[in-house]
Amino acid sequence: MGMFSKLAKTGIAAKIIGEARKPHNQAKVKRMLANVSSRRTNRRAP
Repeated sequence: MGMFSKLAKTGIAAKIIGEARKPHNQAKVKRMLANVSSRRTNRRAP
């Protein structure tokens, strides 16, 4: 079972890395990070 689990995790990681290389997905990630960082700064300012 341990070997199958490693294979599954490796396959999932490869899929994520492959998707992260696509420009439209990079834009989505940048937007999400910008939203999270703006929420954090809004919470800090009373």
